[in-house]
Order: sequence, then C-alpha cells, then structure tokens
Amino acid sequence: MAGKIDKKLAELGITLPAPPAPVANYVPTVRSGSLLFCSGQVSAAPGGEAIKGKLGAETSIERGQAAARICAINLLAQAKAALGDLDRIKRCVRLGGFINATPAFGDLPKVMNGASDLMVEVLGDAGRHARTTVGVAELPFDASVEVEALFEVD
Repeated sequence: MAGKIDKKLAELGITLPAPPAPVANYVPTVRSGSLLFCSGQVSAAPGGEAIKGKLGAETSIERGQAAARICAINLLAQAKAALGDLDRIKRCVRLGGFINATPAFGDLPKVMNGASDLMVEVLGDAGRHARTTVGVAELPFDASVEVEALFEVD
C-alpha cells in the first residue's frame, strides 16, 4: 500500500525513477543514526540526458529551476531506495545546491528554488529546510545543477 508521501507524489504526477547509480567511488546514501545523507544528484531525468549548460549563458532561469526540480526528484528516489518507505522521512534538514553559472550570474537562489519548492510540495512543512546555494564553474556532465540532501529519518 502506498504511503502518504507516495500518494502526494502521485497527486503531483511524479513517478520516482530508479535511483541513479554512482559514477565514481562513492555511495549514493549514508545513514548515521537518524540522519540520511544523500550524495549530490545532477539534473538528469530518467532515461534522458542531464539538463546541461551554464546559467547566465545558454541556460535560462526557468530551465535551471526545472533542472533543480529533477535533482530533488532524484534525491527522493535515492532516499526511497535507502529507506524502503518515504514516510520514514521526518524532515528535510538541509539542501546544498551547486549551480553551473557564469561569474556574473546573480540569480542562484531563484534556480535552487526548483529543488526547495519540490521538497515543500512533497513533504509539506517537513520539507522546509536550511539551504546553501553556490555558483560553480563546472559540474559533472556539464549539468546545470547538482543538489545534495540531508534528511532526518526514523
């Protein structure tokens, strides 16, 4: 039977993909006590390529927001694989966002809202989190966005 969070995802028309496999020497998640650390997920939709390119150059804010949203969906897929049931998430504690951007691009927070908004849509008040957003010169696969997460779980 689907849990509360799975039902919310269905209401939003979101199907979680199979969690992306690591592309280097790391694991997708680490559990330490009541914390679940999720490795950074890039903006690659299931069965497709990553949303690529630099914000402030060839990639629009709206496309960047869509990329951040995909990252958040991939984070939830990783959490489900680790926990078995997303209802075990008590809270999204923190998101860390990395935006592939030109040095002069100042709308990093607007881009990262794509991930933050998704967490609140799915988890409600438990999705409200602390956040860091950093502009970077490059990301793996020329992805536009990468997001990592920290969840409190039971």
